Amino acid sequence: MRQLSAKLGYTFENPDILARALTHRSMGAKNNERLEFLGDSLVNFMIADALFHQFHGISEGDLSRVRAFLVKGETLAKIGREYDLSDYLMLGPGELKSGGYRRSSIIADAVEAIIAAVYEDGGLDACRAFVTRLYADRMANLDPAKVGKDPKTRLQETLQARQADLPEYSVISVNGPAHAQEFTISCFVSALDRKFEAVATSRRKAEQLAAEEALRVLEKGEADD
Repeated sequence: MRQLSAKLGYTFENPDILARALTHRSMGAKNNERLEFLGDSLVNFMIADALFHQFHGISEGDLSRVRAFLVKGETLAKIGREYDLSDYLMLGPGELKSGGYRRSSIIADAVEAIIAAVYEDGGLDACRAFVTRLYADRMANLDPAKVGKDPKTRLQETLQARQADLPEYSVISVNGPAHAQEFTISCFVSALDRKFEAVATSRRKAEQLAAEEALRVLEKGEADD
């Protein structure tokens, strides 16, 4: 636990609470579920507070969207992996056998539990400083106009800002059996006079991939100007 504590940058007065934060429910009654419950509320509050003070000009709706992105399970799991949290999780035999230490939901829950553990061990100020460290790089590089928006939405907003025509999506082909279809989608951007194609297992995914490529070209053009 001392090695993980050093990685996290916080020394626990009570190391047992860190061990509890890493203990999955598959290990029995003494697990991290209650800490996870508390940590979920703490990280939501602290990220909301940080966004409120860092970004003065954005709306409540945009603040909510950015917060949701920063505290969602996928983001928390990425943070956990940055600290090699899987190496320290305590799982029951069944979860170990099924590879639970790699499961994003389990890693994300442990991150929330650790945040609560720091709060219980050191109080609100220590917890705030800890969450600030966890999110330092993400907050420093945050672009509220992009965070949490899918590529189709961002492409549409970018074109609207240029007063250009909206993209046109069309299905080029659908291949494969019903249970394993592949969709080839075209996204035509008149501002670039160019079509972007993508292939995915659903029409929606293919449209998002095509929009992402169109955005990349648009943004590269802006950078070159």
